[in-house]
Amino acid sequence: MAARRIVLCLFIILGTAVFGANDAQAQDRVWVQMEAHPDLATAEGRVRAYARILPAVNGYRLRTGWYAIALGPYTPGEGAAVLNQLRAQGAIPQDSYLSEVDIYQQQFFPIGANTLAPGTVTEAPTIAEAPQPAEPVLPEETVAEARQSERQLDQQGREALQIAMQWFGYYNSGIDGAFGPGTRGAMSAWQAAQGYEETGVLTTRQRAELLASYQAELDALGMQTVRDERAGIEIDLPLAMVEFARYEFPFAQFDSVGDSGVQVLLISQEGSEATLGGLYEIMQTLEIVPLEGERNRRSNSFVLTGQSDTLRSHTVARLEDGQIKGFTLIWTPERDAQMARVLDMMEDSFSTYGGTLDPGAVDPGMEQGVDLMAGLEVRQPDRARSGFYLDNTGTVLTTAEAVASCTRVLVNDRYEMTVAHSDPALGLAVLRPTQSLAPSTYAGFPTIPARIRTDVAVAGYPYEGALGAASMNFGTLADMQGLNGEDTMARLEMSIEPSEAGAPVLDATGAVIGMVLPEPDTGRALPEGVSFALRGDRMAEFLGTAGVRVNAAPVQADAMTRNALARYGSDLAVLVTCWN
Repeated sequence: MAARRIVLCLFIILGTAVFGANDAQAQDRVWVQMEAHPDLATAEGRVRAYARILPAVNGYRLRTGWYAIALGPYTPGEGAAVLNQLRAQGAIPQDSYLSEVDIYQQQFFPIGANTLAPGTVTEAPTIAEAPQPAEPVLPEETVAEARQSERQLDQQGREALQIAMQWFGYYNSGIDGAFGPGTRGAMSAWQAAQGYEETGVLTTRQRAELLASYQAELDALGMQTVRDERAGIEIDLPLAMVEFARYEFPFAQFDSVGDSGVQVLLISQEGSEATLGGLYEIMQTLEIVPLEGERNRRSNSFVLTGQSDTLRSHTVARLEDGQIKGFTLIWTPERDAQMARVLDMMEDSFSTYGGTLDPGAVDPGMEQGVDLMAGLEVRQPDRARSGFYLDNTGTVLTTAEAVASCTRVLVNDRYEMTVAHSDPALGLAVLRPTQSLAPSTYAGFPTIPARIRTDVAVAGYPYEGALGAASMNFGTLADMQGLNGEDTMARLEMSIEPSEAGAPVLDATGAVIGMVLPEPDTGRALPEGVSFALRGDRMAEFLGTAGVRVNAAPVQADAMTRNALARYGSDLAVLVTCWN
């Protein structure tokens, strides 16, 4: 990978503060923390390299077991000055930061030194500005000279050219360092795009230009390796566009830097196939996963892509050895070409190790709510209404208003439905599932009209399904016609919430004697406790037109207890949601 790789130890940055008698003294000293490595051999090699060019270089064993390279100690003011100056000169990694003594356990370099001892402070060095070398001017070459200079490239240099051309979309074959017809064609295409003669052989100057352009792209993205100890994930991320924000189980969340519009989630949790399936379903309810896009679910992995006019996302998750790990990349459409390259780098670099995020990994300051999941906004439907099953194949009856102008209709937030038939005049719509369903209960309609003053119950979803299950609403059948004498309607003495429209009206035996209608749009509000339903004995003609066979309720069925009726109604009723 051409991008410079670093180790980002998030667990250090978010480490627990230690309080004790030496706190005041510890806060008077800081170190410039530059690198950390998991093994002593690597750390010793790096600390000796730094010591040849910088003063006050130390090596420490961290409390986490890793090995750190740091400058200091300094007073806080001097430490900040050293950090800023060395960053500006490019002498230390750009992600270097100021640390305190709490994270260090024991010094291993220089041998015999103990700069962790209380009161030890290093005088800040005077670091001269490094002279800027003049840019070499590369002479242009003939094709023969270009071929000759090309022969001097080693394997890594030849592969670097292929990687750069692949990044810009000119080369789409394997990175093998072999300059065959595919590579030559890519070179010609790049030359044409830059206004050069299409020879298929890059001159020394052109090779330098191509690689410089590629490095500039990488620098703009800030592609660097992030190693998250808590999540057990290592991956290359565009750290010029995202920065770590928080842990919110099961995610390590990276928010946008400035107005980049890019976000990243690292996914880490213990689980099984069932857990993976649940995550697959939950992810699709989030606003960051638009409805349109590829959905590919397997027993041990899934891929979710989403695209809308304003948002794109790509999620990959895999189950291995009882651990679910993956990532989500989110971006805005104007970055499509750029993020396609970033996504390839993320997928190529993704690796896992160690454990998973603790379920208790939650930022206590995060906003909570039923419309949030792990601090992320859950997608909400345009509207929610009630309905009920008509037969054992999962056909549903609801109001025409519930599904008008919907690009997607779901039942119980899970089952995709199509609008098979709609009659706006009657206010009815028939929905059919796109997958096989087998409900345990479906409607039975009486063959004779219900009697006035009969006790009735409505099984519906008030408050747009916020309660999570159907609830029972009890009242009385007041009349078998509407206010204007309509014989297709019945008047109920009960208060109805708007999202209960489409709910079945049941008599004491469980027979469906009607379906709740929305409040009429007449410009007048109905009196409290007045609502209307379409009569169950008048639905047969409409349902027959829709190709639905009406199931007759038993003529002499026994009355149910309220508890039994509530259970029956909960199985019969469904939540119908409209999405756009």
